[in-house]
Amino acid sequence: MKNKLITAALFISLLSPVAVAQASVTDTPVLAVLDTGIDTTLPQFKDKIVGEVCILEWALCPNGTKFQEGPGAASMPADLINLNGFDHGTIMTDVAIKSNPNLKVLFIKIIGNTSTGLRKPTGESTISSALFWVKENAAKYNIKAVSISQGTHVLGAAGTNYCPTYTRTVSAIDSLMSMNIPVFSAVGNNRDYARIDWPSCIPTAIAVGAVDQINEMTTYTNNDPVLLDFLAIGNMQAAGPGNVLKNIAGTSASTQVAAAQYISASNQFGYSGQKLIDKLKSIALPTTGRQGKFTKLLSLVDVKSSTVKVVSRG
Repeated sequence: MKNKLITAALFISLLSPVAVAQASVTDTPVLAVLDTGIDTTLPQFKDKIVGEVCILEWALCPNGTKFQEGPGAASMPADLINLNGFDHGTIMTDVAIKSNPNLKVLFIKIIGNTSTGLRKPTGESTISSALFWVKENAAKYNIKAVSISQGTHVLGAAGTNYCPTYTRTVSAIDSLMSMNIPVFSAVGNNRDYARIDWPSCIPTAIAVGAVDQINEMTTYTNNDPVLLDFLAIGNMQAAGPGNVLKNIAGTSASTQVAAAQYISASNQFGYSGQKLIDKLKSIALPTTGRQGKFTKLLSLVDVKSSTVKVVSRG
């Protein structure tokens, strides 16, 4: 497809910040979550958020510019964070931490909001800029993986090379993988069984779909049998701003689960990057659904070598 700026909003489906650990180095593995905004006051986030960053195409970061790093950079006013899907970032952070309590989160706000809480369109340049920022700051924050629970379904026709080819984003994802930092991306919830969202359709991104509570592939999950890498639990309960529990279902959640489990697996197996992704694919479990049968259900149980440690059911 012709390279052009994505102007369609990326679909994904504060309160005064508490003290946030802004240490330059942490021994704990860190997941970089790229999303809407975060309420850092949730009690379960205490000592879990190592940093906040805002990277936008609009001068709408809290400091009035397009970039901000530090406490409050990804925050939003309490009367706005529950509007127009901006609660999504808090929910995704809660999912990630629940899926692996041993990780910490660096939160990067990539969705701009107006003073009345409206979403501003997010383009490809924001995604690539955020990913390159992660690359440059990975050592500073000990970032071991990236999650993007959002994307666009503005794609080419099914049966074609439908995935938009934005060289800068592809380069960023490839560069991160060369550093053993995979980028996990949600395939989307459009019930499209031939195409998955951008950027998950980039071959070197780790594309994640969803299964339900009985580990069957959900009907809402987009699918491309070639490009979809893993399935993980997508139906669950998680906390939003104000620590209000919500029932959620979507590939957004499954992406956080997969990224968090990948970090668990890195500790379990002792290596990371593409080698670990290949290992996880080799021990994935079979599942079924309306779309057919697939052996892509993420598991940390290596049956062949009798590894019995199970971190989660997804």
